[in-house]
Amino acid sequence: MRTIRKAVFPVAGMGTRFLPATKAMAKEMLPVVDKPLIQYAVEEAVAAGIDQVVFVTGRGKRSIEDHFDHQNGLETLLLEQGKEHLARVYREVSDMADVTYVRQKQPLGLGHAVWCARHVIGDEPFAVLLPDDLIDAEPGAIAQMKEAYEATGGSSQVAVEPVAPQAVKSYGVVDTDNQEGASYPVRGLVEKPDPAVAPSNLGVIGRYILSPTVFEPLGRAERGAGGEIQLTDALQALITEYGESLHAFPFQGVRFDCGSKAGYLKAQVELGLRHGELGEELEAFLRERLTGVDSKAVTGMG
Repeated sequence: MRTIRKAVFPVAGMGTRFLPATKAMAKEMLPVVDKPLIQYAVEEAVAAGIDQVVFVTGRGKRSIEDHFDHQNGLETLLLEQGKEHLARVYREVSDMADVTYVRQKQPLGLGHAVWCARHVIGDEPFAVLLPDDLIDAEPGAIAQMKEAYEATGGSSQVAVEPVAPQAVKSYGVVDTDNQEGASYPVRGLVEKPDPAVAPSNLGVIGRYILSPTVFEPLGRAERGAGGEIQLTDALQALITEYGESLHAFPFQGVRFDCGSKAGYLKAQVELGLRHGELGEELEAFLRERLTGVDSKAVTGMG
């Protein structure tokens, strides 16, 4: 069993659900309070002991590279202005991890994006984090999953959470008949099933710890749901073709689906209320607004 040192971040998506905000800006750079989405995910990985980060990028993602790069002129300016705290924050972002960038030249799905990182990952087990899923947890979801990975002797792990019956068609769904313990064996997965035939209500969300064997079925480039190369299909192959074990991990924490506008706004509010400089002011504003809404609703009913 080898230590998880590397993490893949598929960040080549176009972010069309957030247009026009993402017309000239990577969706992963959308801020939640004062940090971009991608930074929350990288911080989660680094806190779990991961020191090599692989960004699988596409066209229009230069801002991600710039964010994790050094810009000596800015740091010097901050120091000259006496803003040592901001200069320190700037350095921490730039020095967070050893970063590699890989290009996904065609939008062929999550499985293809992961496959694009194969030469950097090599023969090591690795983590995959989807920045759209901001997970509020302590310890972080990947740190929790590393413990499960070690406890199961190196079994691949997929993070899961219960989803509403009508929502299973938007997820990869695990098939398991044993939901006991910190994580439990998966006998199969189905990508975006019809709710009437879904094997469970446990949807796979954007955190994985995977065996490098997964690159073999991904390399066949077989198209699945939506005409894309699905990571879910490759995980099914791990079980049925390669005889490897896969466990579902019900993480402890709250997930915000920041790939949706509603989830993104919920994350803003939750993390904003906890922010040391902004929390009290934001809470007062929300109370005032909600009181006004309630009053108008009562008046309207009358």
